Amino acid sequence: MTAAVFFGCTFIAFGPAIALFVFTVSREPLRVIFLIAGAFFWLVSLLLSSLVWFISVQISDKSSLSQQKSLLIFGVVLSVLLQETFRFAYYKLLKKANEGLLTLSQEETMPISIKQLAYVSGLGFGFMSGAFSVVNILADSAGPGTVGIHGDSQHYFLSSAFMTMAIILLHLFWGVVFFDGCEKQRWWAVAAVIASHLTVSCLTFQNPQYVASLVPTYVIMFLMGVWAFYCAGGSLRNLKLCLTCTDKDFLLANHRAR
Repeated sequence: MTAAVFFGCTFIAFGPAIALFVFTVSREPLRVIFLIAGAFFWLVSLLLSSLVWFISVQISDKSSLSQQKSLLIFGVVLSVLLQETFRFAYYKLLKKANEGLLTLSQEETMPISIKQLAYVSGLGFGFMSGAFSVVNILADSAGPGTVGIHGDSQHYFLSSAFMTMAIILLHLFWGVVFFDGCEKQRWWAVAAVIASHLTVSCLTFQNPQYVASLVPTYVIMFLMGVWAFYCAGGSLRNLKLCLTCTDKDFLLANHRAR
């Protein structure tokens, strides 16, 4: 793999997430703190799932292909369930920290809303998930060896980059929908997040038939993005006003005397 392909895949995988971080998170120290905390919670969930996986592999029959395949499926399901469990634990922790944040801010309102917390925590989950998904693949891309030399797909690294980008954005959308479901006690929404997360994770079993995994994943990402947009308070009307710069309330609020 050439340096251009290496950095190109890295840009595809992390470009949108880095842009979101720079323009919406990096200027607010409180948001950065919650993003890092969200990444830490995801990391702990990975640690626990890896521990269970390691123990399961050691006690299993390594010569049995069917048993190893079953363990792989078990590991994926366990990892998803632990990630969503820790997402819920992070939500509960943030709710309990509301009074402390109010005291520190010395204001009548929260310095950061629950919707903003959902956004930054989801982005934190996505960053850490993406890092573990693609970093090892990119490291191996330097060689030795040539992808596709035995007739396999030569788009392995490119497909991995697009899948990583989708996973990062999905974690962001899942975070918004999950927190909104918890806030409004819409547990069916929480269940939908878990089900879609399991679906996307299981779609990777279709590889190396990358079309069979990428296309459904991006369809789910689009649907979850629309859902997250409405959960965050968006609507077709304010989207149109924003894109056409005709939101008079926004323009007046940001007007400054010259």
